[in-house]
Amino acid sequence: MNSRTVRYVVLTLLWVSVAAYMLYAGATARRERKARKVARLAIEVVDSTAHGHLVSAAKVRRWIAAEGIKTVGTPVSEVDLTGIEQLIARNGFVDRVAAYLSYEGTLHVKISQREPLLRLLTDGMNAYVTSEGYVFAAPQASSLYVPVVTGSYRPPFADKYTGDVRRYVDERLREIDERIADLEREKYPLYTAELENDRNTSALRRMRIKRQWWRLESSEAFDRRVEELREKKASLRRAYRYKGQEIRRQIEHLGEEQEAERRKQKKLEKSYEDFMKLLTFVETVEDDDFWRSEVVQIAAYTTSSGALEVELVPRSGRFTIRFGRLERVEEKFDKLLRFYRRGLSVLGWDTYRSIDVRYAGQVVCRR
Repeated sequence: MNSRTVRYVVLTLLWVSVAAYMLYAGATARRERKARKVARLAIEVVDSTAHGHLVSAAKVRRWIAAEGIKTVGTPVSEVDLTGIEQLIARNGFVDRVAAYLSYEGTLHVKISQREPLLRLLTDGMNAYVTSEGYVFAAPQASSLYVPVVTGSYRPPFADKYTGDVRRYVDERLREIDERIADLEREKYPLYTAELENDRNTSALRRMRIKRQWWRLESSEAFDRRVEELREKKASLRRAYRYKGQEIRRQIEHLGEEQEAERRKQKKLEKSYEDFMKLLTFVETVEDDDFWRSEVVQIAAYTTSSGALEVELVPRSGRFTIRFGRLERVEEKFDKLLRFYRRGLSVLGWDTYRSIDVRYAGQVVCRR
C-alpha cells in the first residue's frame, strides 16, 4: 500500500469519526433538551418606568396562565414560544415582543410597549395615540401621564379600532374607490340603452310611406295612412323621449352618488389632516417646558363647517383659552404669552372667563 492510499484511508476514517461524533453530540443534546425543563419565567417590560405602566410582568403572567400555555416545569421542547408572542402581541399597546429560552432553562419574554403621545376621551372614545398615528384602546388601570384630549371631536377612525390610522384611512378610501367603480359599472347598461334609444329616435325620423299605385290606392286611403303614421310617430316619439329622460335621470342619479362618495373621500382626507395637526399641536405643547406645565387639558370639537378647533384649560386662573383652528400655532402661543406677561400679570388671573386668540393681531377677552 503506497503512501497516497494510506493518506486517503486516514482522512476517510477521520471524517467518519467527526461525523459519528457530531451525530452522537446531536442526539445527546436532543436527549438533554427533552429532559431539561423550564425552571423560571423572566418577563422584562422595556421602558415601563419611563412611560408609565401599560403592561406589567404580573399582567403578562396572568395572560399566559389564562391562555393555558405551560411554562415553568414544562420540557423546553414543548414550550409554545410562538403562541406566547402572538398572545402578547394581540394587545395594541405592545410594540414588540420576543420569547426565547436560555440554555439553563429560563424562559425570557421581552416586551417593548408603545409610547403614547396623548389620550383621546372624546365622544365615548377612550384610546391612546402615538406620535406616528398608531391608536389603541386604553388598558384598564393604565397609569400614563400624557395630555388628555376631550370634547365632541370625532377622529377619522372607528371607536374600537386598533392600528395605524393612515392604514385605516387608506382602507376606507379604497372601499370608496371600489364603490365609485361599482356605480360606474352600473351606468354601462344605461349607456347602451341610451344609445339604442337614440338610434330608435333617429330611425323614427326616417319613417316614410309611399302611395301604393299598384293597388290603385285612392287619395283618401293614402291620406288616412299618412295620418296613422303621423300618430304612430308622435306616440313613439313621446315614448322614446320619456325613456331617454328616464335613462338620463338614472345616469345622473348614479353620478350624484359618485359625487357624494368623492365628497366622503375629501372629508375623510380632511379629517385625517386635522387629526395629524392635532398630534403635531400636542407635540408642540409637550416640547415647550412652560406650555407643558400650563396646559392642563385640551378640548377639541368640530365646527359646523367641519373644521377642527380646540380650547385649552390652563393651570393658571379660571379661564379657558379659545385657540381655534390648528394654524399659526406659534404665533398664537407667542401672542398668548405676551398677554400673560403684560396683561394678566397686571389685571389679575381671575379677571376674565374667556381669552380668545383666534384672530390675527388681537386677544379678545370676556369677563
